[in-house]
Amino acid sequence: MTDGRSWQGSWRVRLYERVRERGYDSLTAFAEAHPTTSLVALAKELGKDDIAGVQVMSGLLAEAEQRKQVTRFVRDVLVRELSEGLPEGWPAVLDDTNRFRVAKTLGIWSGSVPETHQERAEQVLAALRAAPPPAGWRPLGPDDELLRMLLPDDEA
Repeated sequence: MTDGRSWQGSWRVRLYERVRERGYDSLTAFAEAHPTTSLVALAKELGKDDIAGVQVMSGLLAEAEQRKQVTRFVRDVLVRELSEGLPEGWPAVLDDTNRFRVAKTLGIWSGSVPETHQERAEQVLAALRAAPPPAGWRPLGPDDELLRMLLPDDEA
């Protein structure tokens, strides 16, 4: 958590300077090099005290919109949330504890999905409830086969 410094000055300029300092030409390229790292952890990597996870998410969404790859961004954020919330993969047994962990993880993801993709996110949630993935399933990136089936690319 930052102490408010992340919003001081031109945070977008600061964000992209940090990305370039690490040898990447875009925030997306930086994030793709760390496909299962949470947005908060990416922010800490870029600036422990003056970059926030929501700023990283905002930058990634902006780049995805420019590239017409918002669906891939949505899958990317899902991978990051699953990695953080279910680090051992999809639970084999959905007892109360695991059901809560799954619901919390998917709820956090769903809350971060852009309005343009909310209906599709609801479809993903319904599909995962109806037919849960195999025990231990842990997508390692946004091109995971199951994720591409649930959220196929369709942007022009």
